[in-house]
Amino acid sequence: MTPPVARIATRIHCAEPLREAARIDLGEGPAHYLRHVLRLPPGAEIALFNGQDGEFAGRIDGFAKSRVTIVLGACRRAPGTEPDLWLCFAPIKRTRLDAMVEKATELGVARLMPVFTRHTVMERVNRERLAAIAAEAAGQCERLSVPVVDEPVAFEELLAHWPADRPLITADESGGGTPIAGALAGLSGPLAVLTGPEGGFARSELDALGRAVFVRRVGLGPRILRADTAAIAALAIVQAVAGDGARAPRSVAQDEDARD
Repeated sequence: MTPPVARIATRIHCAEPLREAARIDLGEGPAHYLRHVLRLPPGAEIALFNGQDGEFAGRIDGFAKSRVTIVLGACRRAPGTEPDLWLCFAPIKRTRLDAMVEKATELGVARLMPVFTRHTVMERVNRERLAAIAAEAAGQCERLSVPVVDEPVAFEELLAHWPADRPLITADESGGGTPIAGALAGLSGPLAVLTGPEGGFARSELDALGRAVFVRRVGLGPRILRADTAAIAALAIVQAVAGDGARAPRSVAQDEDARD
C-alpha cells in the first residue's frame, strides 16, 4: 500500500482543465487571497481542484499585478460520484444567507436555487458573492466540486418547470407535513430541499405545494426553526437517510489506494 501523503491546507477551485505539469494562471481574486491574505511566497504548495479532473498538487510559480501562476504536479484525487442534491431557498438576510450557503456546500449540495416567495423580504441576490462563498467552502471541506448558483426564480415558476422525477422535500412549518425521516424512506437518487422565507410560506403557496405530485411536505420536529436552520437541518437529515451520510470519512490513504 502506498503510504499516505500529507494534506495540503490551501485548496483553490479552478474552472480550467487540470493536468500534470500544466501552468495555470489564476485571476485577481485568488492572487490577492494567496499573496495578501495567506501571505504565501513563490514556491509554496497549494492544491487546485475541479469536479471534472479531480485535485492536483500545485506550486506557486510567481505573482504578477493581478494574477498568480501555478505549476501543477501530480493528481492527488480522481473525480468521483457526488450527491445529486439541490437546495431551493427563499433569500434571507445577508449574514444568515452567507452562512447557509457555506453550510449547504459543506453538506454536499450540487445546486443552489434562490426562490422569491410571497413573504420574501430580500429583493435581490448577489450570485457572484454566493458563488465565491461556495467556492471557499468547497475548498475548506475538501470536496471536488462547487455548487452552481442559479438566477432567482419566482415560486410559481419553480413549480411550473420542476422536473417530475426529482422529489422536492419541502419544510412545512404549518404542521401539515410528515416527519422528515419517514418521508425520506425508500428515496434515493436526485433529490431537492425547499425552504421558505423568514415569514413562512403563504397559504396559497402551501396549497400549491400540496397539489404538486413531486412535493413531499415534511416537518422538522416540534420547534419552529429559522429559515437558515431549517435548510441546514433538512439537508443533514436528507444526507443521513437518503444521501452519502453513511459513507466512511475520506482519508488520504484511501485516495492514494484509489489511484494505484
